[in-house]
Amino acid sequence: MRRLGWMTTAAFLALPVMAPMMAQAQTAAPPAVVRPDQLKFRELYKELVEINTTLSVGSCTTAAQAMGARLKAAGYADADVQVIVADGHPREGSLVAVLHGADPKSKPMLLLAHIDVVEANRADWTRDPFTLIEENGYFFGRGTSDDKAQAAIWADSLVRLKQEGFKPKRDIKMALTCGEESEAYNGIEDLVKNHRALVDAEFALNEGADGLLDEQDKPVVLEVQAGEKVYQDFTLTVTNPGGHSSRPMPANAIYQLSAALDRIGAYSFPARFNDATRGYFTVMQGRVPAPMAAAMKALVANIDDPVAQKTVSADPMWNSMLRTTCVATMVSAGHAPNALPQRATANVNCRILPGTPVDEVQAKLSELAADPAVAVTLAHESKAVSPPPPLTPAIMGPINKQAAKLWPGVPIVPILLTGATDGVHTNAAGIPTYGVSGLFGGSDGDGIHGLNERIRVKSLYDGRDFLFGLIKDYAGGK
Repeated sequence: MRRLGWMTTAAFLALPVMAPMMAQAQTAAPPAVVRPDQLKFRELYKELVEINTTLSVGSCTTAAQAMGARLKAAGYADADVQVIVADGHPREGSLVAVLHGADPKSKPMLLLAHIDVVEANRADWTRDPFTLIEENGYFFGRGTSDDKAQAAIWADSLVRLKQEGFKPKRDIKMALTCGEESEAYNGIEDLVKNHRALVDAEFALNEGADGLLDEQDKPVVLEVQAGEKVYQDFTLTVTNPGGHSSRPMPANAIYQLSAALDRIGAYSFPARFNDATRGYFTVMQGRVPAPMAAAMKALVANIDDPVAQKTVSADPMWNSMLRTTCVATMVSAGHAPNALPQRATANVNCRILPGTPVDEVQAKLSELAADPAVAVTLAHESKAVSPPPPLTPAIMGPINKQAAKLWPGVPIVPILLTGATDGVHTNAAGIPTYGVSGLFGGSDGDGIHGLNERIRVKSLYDGRDFLFGLIKDYAGGK
């Protein structure tokens, strides 16, 4: 699931670029024609997009086998290319591969992407969603962006590195997994738990952040995602003996639940910074109108500044980036119109800041409910949480270097993802995971998870060059 549109104000696109964390200005002209190596990549990309990998009728296993065959054809040994299929999930296989490094003391890096896609009904689409179609400067098809663009780039990069005879200092591992879109079964979660050696790494590169184009298709910002919020549902339950509605009782499950939800709805969790959000609000000061810039500056100086918090938090996306959020999303109560309710339940959906324990949030909800009759329980098994990965010079340096070659003067903006990717599993497993793609798209989301999904052809080829250079920089060697 690619990150969608955190740019929430038109003013963001209108103001001058600010210096912090900005790629150094250089002169670079885009290629006038498609290069031969790009045509080879297009063949790989086309094959991957045209393999249906939906949960209903598709097969990630087929896609994993196809990409594995390309790696073996490029010279990888069978032992270094494996398709992992879990019991009971024959169509949800993952591909893991490795290009061995020369220095056994250097810890590996991991290239992570998911190859399953959201469902797509041919009758609803303008074009066949499982045929790669190039039209008006775009590639159309389900998964052209989310996430087969990055998956294809990773597989293609391993092929190119092998064919070039590149000798990395560290192992370069790749995992193309299934289940990110459906969660019926999650490939990277299974690999981390049951095949850790295949994916263990010092850090991982994943989806979760892209680039933004303006209305003239000019790059505006390049994102780097460091950390994501944890999804957790809680169930609030109140039970009463009930009775005839003509004889109301003081205790009423519906009223008790409603009062608890009112108290929860009125509460704001504390604002907290991490590397990503502090960097984001620092860079954004140069991209928003003066009053908001002043509020952001004050907030960065003092996260507890009440006026600055109120001003910045008025924007729902910015509010979500600053704090854990919990919101009621579903309610159910009563069993008959002429009877007192015997049961009332509500689902409260929380998006928890990375590093915040789930049980801490659960305890707070119980405190806010302020009624022993309101039980607050986990609606499903909680996911492990971990602190957001740090944006160190070792991580940011290569990103700045490679971005400057392709997008001179475009600012690099760190973000905290308020949605979710497979990075939640690797981060929790102790593998710091960064969202970075170099894939630029429009603010409308380019049809991701919707109809007529697309990606700009130039964006795909530029992102491929960016990530290939990034891999080499991180891997070292020659």
